[in-house]
Amino acid sequence: MSDTVSFSQLMLPEAIVRAVTELGYETPSPIQAAAIPKLLAGEDVLGQAQTGTGKTGAFALPLLARLDPAQNDPQILVLAPTRELAIQVAEAFQAYARYMPAFHVLPLYGGQSYTNQLKSLKRGSQVIVGTPGRILDHLDRGTLKLDKLRAIVLDEADEMLRMGFIDDVQTIMDATPAGRQVAMFSATMPPQIRAIAQKHLKNAEEIKIASKTSTVERITQRYVMLDGNQKLDALTRLLEGEEYDATIVFVRTKSATEEISEKLGARGYAVACLNGDMNQAHRELTIRKMKANQLDVIVATDVAARGLDVERISLVVNYDIPYDSEAYVHRIGRTGRAGREGKAILFVSPRERRLLRTIEHATKQPIEQMSLPTGRVIEQRRIESFREQLAQTIENQDLSFFQALINDWRDKIETTENDLAAALLFLAQKDQPLNVANQFPEIREPHARGGDRDDRPRRDRPERSGDRPDRGPRVKREMKGDYQTYRIEVGKEHGVRAGDIVGAIANEANIDSQFIGNIKLFDHFSTVELPAAIPNEIFQHLKKVYVRKQKLNITVDSGAAPAGDRRPSNGPGPRPGAAPRAPRKPRD
Repeated sequence: MSDTVSFSQLMLPEAIVRAVTELGYETPSPIQAAAIPKLLAGEDVLGQAQTGTGKTGAFALPLLARLDPAQNDPQILVLAPTRELAIQVAEAFQAYARYMPAFHVLPLYGGQSYTNQLKSLKRGSQVIVGTPGRILDHLDRGTLKLDKLRAIVLDEADEMLRMGFIDDVQTIMDATPAGRQVAMFSATMPPQIRAIAQKHLKNAEEIKIASKTSTVERITQRYVMLDGNQKLDALTRLLEGEEYDATIVFVRTKSATEEISEKLGARGYAVACLNGDMNQAHRELTIRKMKANQLDVIVATDVAARGLDVERISLVVNYDIPYDSEAYVHRIGRTGRAGREGKAILFVSPRERRLLRTIEHATKQPIEQMSLPTGRVIEQRRIESFREQLAQTIENQDLSFFQALINDWRDKIETTENDLAAALLFLAQKDQPLNVANQFPEIREPHARGGDRDDRPRRDRPERSGDRPDRGPRVKREMKGDYQTYRIEVGKEHGVRAGDIVGAIANEANIDSQFIGNIKLFDHFSTVELPAAIPNEIFQHLKKVYVRKQKLNITVDSGAAPAGDRRPSNGPGPRPGAAPRAPRKPRD
């Protein structure tokens, strides 16, 4: 299909085309151009494309066009691996259907009140977007009926496989009407995913979109090595010492967007935040302000910055390093637009070095280490900026009134013009002092903890004779960073499985499942290995998360076990003599 095709040429209804146009989308992405005509025609689709290629629009737009507006029962079901993605997809449906009367979409995911979900289900929704565990819970309870379902979508199917939800997906698929339309999208096609496609899709032509190169040629990438408590000072130095027109600062959490933007605002920056709690009108107003030079800094989360395109953005600061290298590529893609040069700077702690190397591999570019601007550099930049303002004022303003005042004051104060100008300069620069070289103490690079030992893959480390014995049943997962072992207060007696823990942590902490390490299950508790550099606010939030009706109460594992939870010494697997346990379905 031609690259110049428009949404109206894809035969979408006028109401949907109008909504898409107002959202700023001009032409369909390759996956949209290929998938929309097939789904509009009622065909099944198997799409293989990377994150960020427009998959949500590829299935949401044509399926909305096929909705029966008079029917309030679920007609479309979208399965997503995480609650963040479920919310994002639901918001996209709502935005695309803004001119469709009586349209309702409902996200269903773990960690959300059942009472509120039951009320919303009783009111009725044409589109349900949910995580597999919560969808299956509602099917088991009889609170979600799929007998009127017209289409089901599996979004990021390979991620659902990786998170242990694939059995739930199979069960849900089997519970849908035989004549429903099926769309499946996945970045990769492992055998288990292809087997589901062969079982449930009818005569589906596979649409494969070649992944875009991760190399961002016009963007200069650098990193700063520092500890977490140095980040705000480091950010301030960058904003003072780097040349840029406008910048976007990426953080991991909504609360961080508000906290950092508030602190930057107190330091005199024209700043605003973007996060998932903001409505579309507020988001659009913030973007308009940046385009109109009324804002210079936006602090945002990944989801909130999706689709953000402001030519002024010439600097991207990764305040929090992303766990997902794909997210990093999307972040830095906010700069270097329209053929311009761009800069991306990454804050990295010693414990995050392996994440840095993963990103370098993904972008196919080395990321050079940089030093923060010194106090002398910041001082010189302030002086140059002030001098430029003076020059422009002298050139463009009528100063005759002020010249008369100067002459009058010089005589009355009995001083020289040089002293008078110096005194006025002193008063004018109070909000942003010019003489600051000594006010910015050096931020020293932190010492690496453990040296090269921390950089070796964990599986290469030999067992030491003094190590604790193996802790029992576990799931072995690939290790991709520096990890800490944590204890959570839910175990086998509560019916928990490793998939439950992976789903809960991935959803609640926004940690990609590939960065969740070894999980070991005991009678009354479990242990899990997670990235060591988890922000404290996420750690505190995880304490309150429930799995199998048990609060996690996560703590750093001390190795001690209470009575009745003897840590076995006979290696992984069930205790001797224990009967094999029937597999349980994971819940998010």
